[in-house]
Amino acid sequence: MKDFASPSTSMERSLPGRADFEAIAQWVPSGARVLDLGCGDGSLLRFLREARDATGYGVDISDDNVAACVANGVNVLQSDLEAGLSGFESGSFDYVILSQTLQAMKHTERLLREILRVGREGIVSFPNFGFWRVRAQLLAGHMPVSRELPYQWYDTPNIHLFTLADFEMFVRGQGIHVLDRVVLTDGRRISAWPNLLGALAVYRLDRTRDAAPVSV
Repeated sequence: MKDFASPSTSMERSLPGRADFEAIAQWVPSGARVLDLGCGDGSLLRFLREARDATGYGVDISDDNVAACVANGVNVLQSDLEAGLSGFESGSFDYVILSQTLQAMKHTERLLREILRVGREGIVSFPNFGFWRVRAQLLAGHMPVSRELPYQWYDTPNIHLFTLADFEMFVRGQGIHVLDRVVLTDGRRISAWPNLLGALAVYRLDRTRDAAPVSV
């Protein structure tokens, strides 16, 4: 896999608790057009605008998040991702990003197809359910709670919990290529035994270019 430079101190300070933002930013070139799905308060788009001079839109269904995006000066559209991305033309963005949202979506296959239709490439991040601390909590008889999975079992929005190995098997079956991957724990990059030692994964995807296999 491609190596990344260490995150800058200034970026670490600007994004407490969101090390995946830094990994995403290193894949986005200056001036890129970006669509951020499930954008929350628009923090990622604002960061990409400041760090990479990126332009684009966020999409979110929440009234509160839409209002927060407007307050943050981020272009935002209110829409339900489960309904698809039919309002966007094919190839209308350089990158379509789904950051820590995939596990909360019902229609996973359809959404990933739409991401790679609308964007030249897709970037997806998610919490790794194979992380050793998650496994330890399951062995102790409890549903896991962590920084990446902060909800209790009874109030979680997450409906599909999966590991790095699960995700890579899934995308191969969908004809999607993994172009690059970053695996993180507590903001640090993990290279050895990522499916066991990694808490959060960030993938760069497309449908057209061959990519070297990655080990989990």
